[in-house]
Amino acid sequence: MGNACLSCLTGIFASIDRWCHVSDLLAPIKGRSRDGLYEPILADNEREAVADLLQYLENRTETDFFDGEPLQALSTLVYSDNVDLQRSASLTFAEITERDVREVDRNTLEPILFLLQSPDIEVQRAASAALGNLAVNTENKVSIVELGGLAPLIRQMMSQNVEVQCNAVGCITNLATHEENKSKIARSGALGPLTRLAKSKDMRVQRNATGALLNMTHSDENRQQLVIAGAIPVLVQLLSSPDVDVQYYCTTALSNIAVDSANRKRLAQSEPRLVQSLVQLMDSSTPKVQCQAALALRNLASDEKYQLEIVRARGLPPLLRLLQSSYLPLVLSAVACIRNISIHPHNESPIIEAGFLKPLVELLGSIDNEEIQCHAISTLRNLAASSDRNKELVLQAGAVQKCKELVMQVPLSVQSEMTAAIAVLALSDELKPHLLKLGVFDVLIPLTASDSIEVQGNSAAALGNLSSKIGDYSIFWRPDLPAYCCLDAAAVIGIRR
Repeated sequence: MGNACLSCLTGIFASIDRWCHVSDLLAPIKGRSRDGLYEPILADNEREAVADLLQYLENRTETDFFDGEPLQALSTLVYSDNVDLQRSASLTFAEITERDVREVDRNTLEPILFLLQSPDIEVQRAASAALGNLAVNTENKVSIVELGGLAPLIRQMMSQNVEVQCNAVGCITNLATHEENKSKIARSGALGPLTRLAKSKDMRVQRNATGALLNMTHSDENRQQLVIAGAIPVLVQLLSSPDVDVQYYCTTALSNIAVDSANRKRLAQSEPRLVQSLVQLMDSSTPKVQCQAALALRNLASDEKYQLEIVRARGLPPLLRLLQSSYLPLVLSAVACIRNISIHPHNESPIIEAGFLKPLVELLGSIDNEEIQCHAISTLRNLAASSDRNKELVLQAGAVQKCKELVMQVPLSVQSEMTAAIAVLALSDELKPHLLKLGVFDVLIPLTASDSIEVQGNSAAALGNLSSKIGDYSIFWRPDLPAYCCLDAAAVIGIRR
């Protein structure tokens, strides 16, 4: 997840301009209250700072509040014992940072961090909004954590006030996008409060909390901390959230968590509804959710148990729909998933019967996407692995013709997969004459001289399989071929073995 949207401050003043609100707060402090009932007792420097700040607010488009006298005036209000002055300072910081986000130094950050520790809810709310806005900047993310910003933010996450919670979580979310901060956040005690707030009834809090949890799933160490904090059942539960962003954050987080073998075993033991929920999300109306659901299933399908469970949960029809999408990320996520599912021998026939062969063959022509080509041909090879009948169906779907057409012009990684697939198909005695008739010999011979050891080996294996039990070996004696790819009698004898 990227930076959180700190929308929790919006609506504090409804349609009232926030600058006017700050000025309204400061005006009676400078002189007398509007009703004349009191006159705040201020130190001279505070009164002077109020007067200066009012002037700066009048000329705010020309004022740099992050430096010099304007910042000094704000800081005077910050460190005052007068809560009205602190409120004015925090609201000013919130408004400034909403309009002007840039790298700032400790002279700006320290007063805001001081305001976070105020017992006043309004001050907390505005100060955390200001800090969250500044935390969009890369350099500020690091500085905030280095200056001790995590501890007061964690305290604010445990506030009873929803607006304070929302802004504090949003700030943590922004901080967690920086690699240097992630392990510090994981060890700071923030994951427990974040996990609890992910279940908040306020959707803004829930979005920010699940976004923060997602940002913490990019390293093994942090993923383990999330497991310890009890985040997994919460993330699984929230897959059924009506909010698209929450669905996306949770699906992506679980996909990252499922990268680890130990976590997959833990999920298998404790989350029986996970696969069904992800299968349903592949039919979401939102492509980014569909994509992440398929990727999560792909990672789960690294394990045999999940390879079978996804098929049992009727995951093949939605995967086929995604495979035939015009949106490239959906195609890639679906073909990567079906590749893993196809590893299990029991899934070969169900996948073929579900209608995957023709679309997979068509994907071999994705010349602009090496990854899709690799996944598609690897899946076809897996589907042909266990039975001659399936090998024949793969051949009938046009896989070999497509490979022969493309194999000399695709990247080495795709060549390796294509030659391996031909080698598997060549294990069928019934198909060997058909393969030779299709001319695979003409591409396999030159590929034995490939720069890739894998391509060489797969091509040689395919030739070896083709030469076994075919009766007529005349095709293996081709004096018309260039000298480097001719086989002499000794080689033919070798092939016969």
